[in-house]
Amino acid sequence: MGESGRSTRWAGPIPAGYSAVLTTLITGPLLGSGYLLLRDAVSTPRSYLTDSALGLGDAAPRAVPQDALLAALSPIVDGGLLVKAILIVALWAAGYGAAVLARELLAVSLGPQLVATTLTLWNPFVAERLLQGHWSLLAGYAALPWTALAAYRLRSAISPGRRYSAVAAWGALAGCLAAAGLTPTGSLLAGCVALLTVGRRNLPGTLVLLVAASAPWLAATALSGAGAEPSDPTGVAAFAARAEPGLGTLGSLAGLGGIWNADAVPDSRTTPIALIATILLLAVVASGIRAVLTAVPEDRAGLHVRRTLFALAVAAVVVPALASTGWGMEVMRWLVVEIPGTGLLRDTQKYVALAVPAFALCAAAGCRAVAARIAARTTKPTDNQEFLRGGSAAIPVAVLFAALLVAPLLDLAFGVGGSVRPVHYPLGWQRVAEKIDAPGDVAVLPGGMFRRFPYSGKVAVLDPAPRMLPNDVLQTGRLPVRGLTVSGEGTRAVDAENALLHGDSAQRLADLGVGWVLVERSTPGPLGDSVKTLPQLEKRYEDENFALYRVPGEPTRATETLRAHRIIAITAHLLWATLLIGGLLVAAIYRPIRR
Repeated sequence: MGESGRSTRWAGPIPAGYSAVLTTLITGPLLGSGYLLLRDAVSTPRSYLTDSALGLGDAAPRAVPQDALLAALSPIVDGGLLVKAILIVALWAAGYGAAVLARELLAVSLGPQLVATTLTLWNPFVAERLLQGHWSLLAGYAALPWTALAAYRLRSAISPGRRYSAVAAWGALAGCLAAAGLTPTGSLLAGCVALLTVGRRNLPGTLVLLVAASAPWLAATALSGAGAEPSDPTGVAAFAARAEPGLGTLGSLAGLGGIWNADAVPDSRTTPIALIATILLLAVVASGIRAVLTAVPEDRAGLHVRRTLFALAVAAVVVPALASTGWGMEVMRWLVVEIPGTGLLRDTQKYVALAVPAFALCAAAGCRAVAARIAARTTKPTDNQEFLRGGSAAIPVAVLFAALLVAPLLDLAFGVGGSVRPVHYPLGWQRVAEKIDAPGDVAVLPGGMFRRFPYSGKVAVLDPAPRMLPNDVLQTGRLPVRGLTVSGEGTRAVDAENALLHGDSAQRLADLGVGWVLVERSTPGPLGDSVKTLPQLEKRYEDENFALYRVPGEPTRATETLRAHRIIAITAHLLWATLLIGGLLVAAIYRPIRR
């Protein structure tokens, strides 16, 4: 049996297993007990279906529907375990999806499929987003190859030489869009891939599915009013893509790096190794561009998808690079000020994820092309198809390509050099949550949204209080980035924090809807004149890490309006969950048609 036959037999198990091995190498520390608490990533044992979890707070709904999902499931399954499971499954699915996409769009053998998996998992984008704590964004990243695959199958299902069930393709597309829709950015990423690849005939249906998959954050944006507010233009420069050593911004983005936070990068990306890694990555990708763009007469649907993905990859690198120039930032500032909701676009490096499916296809095609050249020089093929696949040279070339991708980024292993690891919370968090037994939002001291706890490591992390406590926790949305302060949406949280820091009266807090004040004692930060306000409050709990106070009186809230908004928001979340579960079930039941 030739390499072609072996590849067909093991087309599923080996790429799936290989993706699992790479995922385990990357996320190893998370397999232990504890919770992910790193920069923007906050997992907790239990979270609650608060207004903020539904996206109905003052801030823009950036963590919808992920927070509501965790709130719904964490009473049944530990929330920390859920987050780690979603992250690990997402990375595995990303790698395996790249292999399946390469197999179906390029008809490559096993070796090139494994190269596609390697590039998709072992790259700076994955490393940097892990370090930034963007676990849910990686779920959207994982959906991209599967979304492109669903679009290809949908186009193939209506072609004369029909290979796939249209029902299964629509189900898969619905499930992919919903999975990517765990965050608004994920929806935009998968939506771009879907709308550009499904073809004109399928656009209306795809648009309907995309809106349904985005229903939680679209509804929250409309109901909360946060979407009608312009974003702070300071965020454009703060979140612009960043040039890495020896590369410039365009080179950094082409190498799948360039995140705005210089601290959220592997050590290797701060040295000239970044230049070497980028050259090797682009060389691997360049080796297969011609094959990816070459027409295959019997597969017009595949050609359209491949060429569209390649054009999207070029745009995903060039547009963020242009957005980081002086005039590009001016355009972005105008957008975020004049067009509500475009604040989602200011972290432009996120959209480099759109380049990865095409990069993976090019790497797989390049592996096959190089193997075929070697086979042409060293053997006299008896089977033309096996010869075109590279014959026995495909696996050695795949090993070489994988080594070129992995070696310059070895510090991605073991939780990006041990940085992505679980933490353990003090018992006081649970006791504070149990003491909050009356209405009213929670204001937190010290001021600010980021903390440095003794148990959380050296980097600043988002305050876990909003996910730990059963009542809404007011957060200002102010983000310290690159020496700048980017303002959030809404004013009530800012007013409440200022009232505490200025030593205002307890009545002023109640007028702002504050029913509780939590002092987190084990983290540095501004306390201002809060010593004047706290004695006016009733102390309900105290230990070495926390002091919890009850604000006298009844907090002022528009409860009837919020109740109606909650019903609409919960309905939107149920629609999203139905699309996710139902779409995947339909795709599994109506399997691809065999030739």
